[in-house]
Amino acid sequence: MIHVERIEKAEEPLEFCVIVGEDQSETKHEVTMPESVYKRLTNGKVTPERCIQAAFQFLLDREPKESILSRFDVTVISKYFPGFERDLGKYLHP
Repeated sequence: MIHVERIEKAEEPLEFCVIVGEDQSETKHEVTMPESVYKRLTNGKVTPERCIQAAFQFLLDREPKESILSRFDVTVISKYFPGFERDLGKYLHP
């Protein structure tokens, strides 16, 4: 289960609280995403929340939830997983 909640505020970047639950435990993450990155990754075809959920699905396919940073910007995912931006579409539109 991946629960994404947008933290409302007027300024950039977009901010989210993400809770990942599995095996009767959960982790909590604070994630930011610049509006320009959201538009580049999705062309505005899905909500920012769906984009973050897809990013976490991508991460969980590669590492346990406990290994995901507790606070990060979406742009750092590509530093750890160079194929992130190329492969994200598979998670946005399964």
